[in-house]
Amino acid sequence: MKKVNFALIGAGRIGQRHAEYISNFGRLIAVCDIDKERALNVSNKYECNNYYDINDLLKNEKSLDVVVICTPNGLHAEHTIKSFQAGFHVLCEKPMAINIYDCGEMIKQADKSNKRLFLVKQNRFNPPVRELKKIIDEGKIGKIFSIQLNCFWNRNAAYYKDSWRGTLKLDGGTLFTQFSHFIDLLYWMFGDIKEANAITRNYGHKDLIEFEDTGVAIFEFYSGVIGSLNYTVNSYKKNMEGSLTIFGEKGTVKIGGQYLNELDYQNIEGYRIEGLPEGNPPNQYGEYQGSMSNHDEVYENLLEVLNGKGSIATIGFEGLKTVEIIHKIYRAAGAYEK
Repeated sequence: MKKVNFALIGAGRIGQRHAEYISNFGRLIAVCDIDKERALNVSNKYECNNYYDINDLLKNEKSLDVVVICTPNGLHAEHTIKSFQAGFHVLCEKPMAINIYDCGEMIKQADKSNKRLFLVKQNRFNPPVRELKKIIDEGKIGKIFSIQLNCFWNRNAAYYKDSWRGTLKLDGGTLFTQFSHFIDLLYWMFGDIKEANAITRNYGHKDLIEFEDTGVAIFEFYSGVIGSLNYTVNSYKKNMEGSLTIFGEKGTVKIGGQYLNELDYQNIEGYRIEGLPEGNPPNQYGEYQGSMSNHDEVYENLLEVLNGKGSIATIGFEGLKTVEIIHKIYRAAGAYEK
């Protein structure tokens, strides 16, 4: 299998996590961050070139295969498009972007440049999530009636202090930064949302962020399934729950834990989920744990695709649909009218 050369754009916490995986699956040739200390730390650890401007990196590094985008949400589209124009494949962290137009431009530029766009949607690889998707597709739950998604996490003042997080321009909203992986699963499992109604509020972060810290939504899918979403980053002092419950004509299943990583309940006609492998531990972000760290699966898929032995696990259109669903919820809540 061909050794793949990577560049990393953004050397924050998630970028440092990617640097580790890149070193396991390929070669990290260069790193870029506007924070010089961060860039130097990564370049020293992995013995790669360091830059402070993405334009300089893309101009000078000609041996690259893939550029990995780990910058703030609002910069994903700009940095992805520049990387395509320079002639490289792209692996972009979640969310794909924070508006639908930018997602479309990313997809168009990938096609124009004849390069691949890979997206990080690691919750799809959680063992109970993967099994649930399989039995839904096999019809073991029968016709699905309704679903319930709960996302109860904590983000405190220190998380948002002196950061791009919490800004509309670079963060975009709680559904983008904290829960876009969860929204992705709605589209992946049940299809597109036809209609949504929602209420969002900022209760505990009024002087810290420019958008909601809590929301509730109800929606109907084009398939006829109805669903609800309850989310907050006000869970007292720590993350509490990330769960998905499905009610169907032949069964009920709940995946829970903090990160959709545990099978909490099952009652399925003539079938039982058994022998699930133990999942990866969650990502560590200082005081916080994030979703399960399945980036190894993301990189394995990328290498398979680039070596002509697989198909992309998450295509650009699916990333766009996640952003579109988030916009439907926010528009329903009047977030874009304020």
